[in-house]
Amino acid sequence: MPQIVTDAKIAPSDVLDRVLVLEMVRVTEKAAIAASTLIGRGDEKAADAAAVEAMRDALNSLYMDGTVVIGEGERDEAPMLFIGEKVGSAPGKGPKIDIALDPLEGTTITAKAGPNALAVLAAAEAGNLLNAPDVYMDKIAVGPGYPKGVISLAKSTRENIEAVAAAKGVKPHEIIACVLDRPRHEKLIAELRAIGCGVMLIGDGDVAGVIATTDPETTIDIYMGSGGAPEGVLACAALRCVGGQFQGRLLFRNDDERSRARKWGIEDLDRIYDLEDLAKGDCIFAATGVTDGSLLAGVKRRAGGKMTTESVVMRASSGTIRWVRGEHRIA
Repeated sequence: MPQIVTDAKIAPSDVLDRVLVLEMVRVTEKAAIAASTLIGRGDEKAADAAAVEAMRDALNSLYMDGTVVIGEGERDEAPMLFIGEKVGSAPGKGPKIDIALDPLEGTTITAKAGPNALAVLAAAEAGNLLNAPDVYMDKIAVGPGYPKGVISLAKSTRENIEAVAAAKGVKPHEIIACVLDRPRHEKLIAELRAIGCGVMLIGDGDVAGVIATTDPETTIDIYMGSGGAPEGVLACAALRCVGGQFQGRLLFRNDDERSRARKWGIEDLDRIYDLEDLAKGDCIFAATGVTDGSLLAGVKRRAGGKMTTESVVMRASSGTIRWVRGEHRIA
C-alpha cells in the first residue's frame, strides 16, 4: 500500500468520535461492493445507482443526525443522496454531521473497467464543509512538506511549476503534473510540456488525482486543472488529514450556475478558496477502491462467495491513517 505522510495538527472534535470514524469505512465498502458488480458492463448509470443506494442504506444505519452537503446534485436532479438530504438513524438526537460524498467517483471508469474508481466520503462537524454548488472548479494542489503559499491560482502555470521545483530542490522540467485528460485542458497541457514537465493524464477521478500528490510513490508533484467543485471539497477533506496545500476557484458557464451558487450562500463568485475554506476543523475521509488504482486495490471476487476490499480511512485531528483490508461474505 502507498505511504502517505501527514503533518496535520488539528484540534479533535468530540462530535466525531472514534466509533464513527471506523463506521465510515463500512459505508464506502458497501458502495464499492455494489458498484463492483457493474465493472466493465458499459452502464455508467446502473453502476452509479447501485453505489448510491448502498451508500444511502449504510449511512442511514449510523447513529447520527447527518446532512448531505455534497451529493449527487440538487433534489430535482438526484432522487438519492441529494444536497440537503438528511441521513442517519437519529435525526434531532444524534451528533450533527455534515457529509460530502461521491458513491462512485469514476462512473465511466467503472463502466469501462478502467483504473482508479473509488467510493468516497468525508464527514465533519456541522458547518465545517463548504456547501459547494455542482459546478466546475479550477484547482491546484500539492502534498505536504512545502512552504506555505508555494502554489497559487493567482500565479501563472510556469510560476507555480518553478515555485514547486525550487522548494523541492529540482529543475522545473523534473516536475510531474497530474491533469484530467479533457479538451478544456489542451492549453494547460501545452504550457506544462513547453516547460518540459512530465504530464500524467487521468481519464477521471480527480479526488484520487489530488491525493496522489501526497504519496511519493506516485511521483506526482502537483495537481492542476478544472474539475467538479464537489470533488474539490472531498479532496480537501483528505488533505486536511494527510497534509498539503490546495486552492480552488469556482467556474461558471452561465447565469443558471451563478444563481445556483448564490442559492447555497456563495456571494463572491470570484473568490479563491484555500484548503481550510473548503474543509475546516476535524474531518474524516474514507475511500474504498472499486477498480484497481494507484491509491487502493479494487474489489475482488473470491471463491466461496467472498469478496475482498481495500480501503483507507483518515482523521484530521490525530493524523491517523488506517489501511483496511476487508473480507466479505456475499450471499
